[in-house]
Amino acid sequence: MPNLIRIGCALTVLGLLSPTMGRAQTAEKVRGNVIGEWRSYGADLSSTKYAPLDQINRSNVNTLQTAWRWASIDNPILAARGLWTWKNEATPLMVDGVLYTSTSLSQVVAINAVTGTTLWSFDPEIYLWGAPTNHGFVHRGVAYWEDGEDRRIIIGTGDAYLIALDADTGQPILSFGDEGRIDLTKGLRRAINRHFYGVSSPPVICNDVVIVGSSILDYPAVREMPPGDVRGFDARTGELRWIFESVPQALDEGFETWEQQSWQYSGNTNVWPPMSCDAELGMVYLPFGTPSNDYYGGHRPGDNVYSGSLVALDVATGDKVWHYQLVHHDIWDYDLPAAPNLVDITVDGQPIQAVVQVTKHGFAFAFDRVTGEPVWPIEERPVTPSTIAGEQTSPTQPFPTKPAPFVQQGMTEDDLIDFTTGLRNEARTIMERYTHGPLFTPPIGRGTIHIPGVAGSASWSGAAVDPEKGILYVPSITSPFILRIQFATDNPHYDYTGYFEYGPIGPQGLPLMKPPYGRITAIDLNTGEHLWMSPVGEGPRNHAAIRHLNLPRLGWDRRIFPLLTPSLLFAAQEGITWSRGDSPIGAASETNSRNADPFLRVFDPDNGEELAQIGLPGNATGAPMTYMAGGQQYIVVPVGGASQTAELVALTLGGATGTDDRFPEEFSFHQNYPNPFQGVTTIEYVLPVPTHVELTVYDVLGRRVRRLVDEVRVAGRHQVRFDARGLPSGLYFYRFNTEFFTQTRQLVVVR
Repeated sequence: MPNLIRIGCALTVLGLLSPTMGRAQTAEKVRGNVIGEWRSYGADLSSTKYAPLDQINRSNVNTLQTAWRWASIDNPILAARGLWTWKNEATPLMVDGVLYTSTSLSQVVAINAVTGTTLWSFDPEIYLWGAPTNHGFVHRGVAYWEDGEDRRIIIGTGDAYLIALDADTGQPILSFGDEGRIDLTKGLRRAINRHFYGVSSPPVICNDVVIVGSSILDYPAVREMPPGDVRGFDARTGELRWIFESVPQALDEGFETWEQQSWQYSGNTNVWPPMSCDAELGMVYLPFGTPSNDYYGGHRPGDNVYSGSLVALDVATGDKVWHYQLVHHDIWDYDLPAAPNLVDITVDGQPIQAVVQVTKHGFAFAFDRVTGEPVWPIEERPVTPSTIAGEQTSPTQPFPTKPAPFVQQGMTEDDLIDFTTGLRNEARTIMERYTHGPLFTPPIGRGTIHIPGVAGSASWSGAAVDPEKGILYVPSITSPFILRIQFATDNPHYDYTGYFEYGPIGPQGLPLMKPPYGRITAIDLNTGEHLWMSPVGEGPRNHAAIRHLNLPRLGWDRRIFPLLTPSLLFAAQEGITWSRGDSPIGAASETNSRNADPFLRVFDPDNGEELAQIGLPGNATGAPMTYMAGGQQYIVVPVGGASQTAELVALTLGGATGTDDRFPEEFSFHQNYPNPFQGVTTIEYVLPVPTHVELTVYDVLGRRVRRLVDEVRVAGRHQVRFDARGLPSGLYFYRFNTEFFTQTRQLVVVR
């Protein structure tokens, strides 16, 4: 097939998709999703990570096998150009039997959901420019939008372009923005250095508005870092609808929280993770991150609204409806790491449309998503002040009274490992080398043990929620970091800068803290009470120093990705990663990776019992998802990247690819041979029941050539003829679509 070049980008068409099938167009959407599909990064606009599917259930989950493996189209480019990516973090969408995903190089791909074959791909060629900021080549996914037969895939790329593609062909939508793309470095309140600014998470599309955040270099390279303003664009035209300024400007509400006119130059304060939306309320919920200079705020005195805030905006206008700041004057890198979960609950007999934000520092803050009122009281409690010159930490921080923290917060001697007396004594010696204390203990030059750490307890993997029961399932890890502050001898823009180190490592290579080190906690949002906690992974219980103790599962301190169905809770966990150094082609870091216990673990959502471990070819590196296609339920897990081959792994019962047994086995088509031929092709099909049939012919570019059938047909055998005489030379495809079945095949070659 040809490579079609548009606006400097490569488009490869390997197959054909057609306009939205009738079922999806007419099916009821729940939270923006169609049952059996996965139309948003977190399953739906509410970011539930929940699918009401039960073909895979407790009785058969042990029989899951690999149905197909899709190797990333990045792999040959990486090999040819000597490039290195971060982990393979993208979670696919599934619409009408097609997966849509991004790759670490910000390529976009359409994949047959049953066979795992590539249908088309689009390459924005961001590698020609250099590595994107922070983690270099990494991306978490795309967004889907439709209006009738106009179906689009929208991506914010690592080099900061917003691109709209035809979902059927992968071609840019030339009427969107500037011939299919928008330069996101333009239109902000100051000039942007593209080396410091990009996009790594999917936008959210709500009521025809594309809301996009940004990834901004965490290190304060210049005084005026790029602002983390959030923008809404028209999904049809790409026209800018609104801008929400994350650092309030002069006389705007909240600008007084940026004292000494620090609002003029402070940057970052961005929304880098995915977002959530309530289309009926017309509100989008934004988890904001930290301001410039993560670990020292002497140059930005005040509480620094909207950093560390959950902000609700009117989707149509971008006007703020409400906000709540969860961390004042952040110097701990406690940016809000995940899309908030939207769920309806009942508290003390009163129904509440709630939004829940899990945080790096181990809380689940719950609010009425209409008004922003806390579901349970949030108390401002005194915290330890900083001793660094010029630093003015907030005297208090918000602590929710419910739910209780889902992870250890802060560090005392009681929190040290205590499997044996000797290990406890060694751990105490290690701890005393550093400053330590309760949550929000400020960083100092000696080094402060930071727990939860920079990578969080909760992280961008977020939480799953059962929308029927109102139960939240929160993955978290216990992984301390060391924070240090130093004179900014190499940075003329700041008095101090900070940095982090991994660790400290505990005695004999064991963790410093008590287990569990990785876990899932179930929280009943109707009561605010914890229901159960279960470790995820074996943890270091077979370490030589403790093997003889025959300990239970301790959990691994590696990111955990949840997926929820009515009867099962799946947890996929990352492998081991370590720094490879800085990227030679951008303001980014690189990482190495290797596998360690690569399983998809399965839990009973009612009690946390581990039911099964499904082997994977590699550890998960992104969130799993599930869907129905061809009568089979599939689970797809991203694996690889960095040191390993990036893939998608699809699992299904027995490992067989699906067919829908409600549809006739004798569906067939007949084509006149030999080619070249300019004549008539006959398609024959059998219907078991009356159903609406669409049979459409397309050319190789996805342009509709002829609609052969578009009506309800009775049960029985049918034939339809396609007269290809007079058509231009080329490949033609048909798409046969009914309520039960969809098939796309090559129809005829006209030469």
